[in-house]
Amino acid sequence: MNLIDVYIHEVTRRLPEKSREDIGLELKSSIEDMLPEGHSEKDIKQVLDQLGNPATLASNYSDRPMHLIGPKYFDLYISFLKMIVPIAAVIALISVAATQFLAFERGDTVLNVALDIFVLSIWRIIEVFIQVFFWLTVMFAIVERVDGIKDNQPRTMSLNKWTSDDLKNIVYIPKKRAISKRYIFVSLLWTAIWATFYFFASHLVGVYEKTDEGLTFIMPSLNQDVLNSFSSLVVIVIGAEIALALYQLFKGQWTKKVAMLNVLREVIGSIVLIIVIIHPNLFNPDFLTYLADNFTISSEDVRKFIIMAVMLFPIFSIWNCVDGFRKANSR
Repeated sequence: MNLIDVYIHEVTRRLPEKSREDIGLELKSSIEDMLPEGHSEKDIKQVLDQLGNPATLASNYSDRPMHLIGPKYFDLYISFLKMIVPIAAVIALISVAATQFLAFERGDTVLNVALDIFVLSIWRIIEVFIQVFFWLTVMFAIVERVDGIKDNQPRTMSLNKWTSDDLKNIVYIPKKRAISKRYIFVSLLWTAIWATFYFFASHLVGVYEKTDEGLTFIMPSLNQDVLNSFSSLVVIVIGAEIALALYQLFKGQWTKKVAMLNVLREVIGSIVLIIVIIHPNLFNPDFLTYLADNFTISSEDVRKFIIMAVMLFPIFSIWNCVDGFRKANSR
């Protein structure tokens, strides 16, 4: 076969069988029209080089794209991937922690539980990423093939081609006011951590002793029944933190409204913290006695010292509120 026939074959073999013959004849006629009279092999190569890669030319004849996700939806695809993966990862971490602590056995060591959570969390995050990546890729690949639009111009969030009018819908966010997805991820992760310790305090918060098997939990520091009595208030705090994080993700920047909601979240959290910490039966008496014996002070002094230490959190909350308004007013 000569170069022209080979080239046509390389193009048509990538096309549906029913259209190969017609496109082959059309392409051969086009090539012959481009060649000069008395053409040489060098002339043929120049024409074929001008036509380009057979796979690229075949994609121009084909009704379906010859790529999984093309330039039309690729930027949109990456944006969704970056938005969904962090949220799914946090949900996965919460589910792992909850599952492990529900299966927590009294005789187990906190080190073993922590290692189990760490290993399972890594595996679960990888699994979540693979699932999100797979299904999002499948979804965009299907959209790419059924939208019926021939051009490859990149699409915006509205699924339309970009125009200068789209700039009117873009809010310029100064760097100092921007809320990064990393910040949202850490916020949600912190909520998952403290909520886990709160609802499983009788297994996690207390006195540990070093044994041959590692650190062994011997005494809880808090009364789980008292903690559970405030569970409805704590759930409100958890809901407020999750709602604020999602709203910050949606806004993408610090505004006065976001700062005000941040203040409301901190006020609710601080009030609930104070209500819980001043409960007279919150601390395990054996725990207070254990610390009092070790530091040669009274149990009441130990209780007051712990309460004073915990009261540093409202101070941090005040700083967080001020910092939110500072960022909201940044230029």
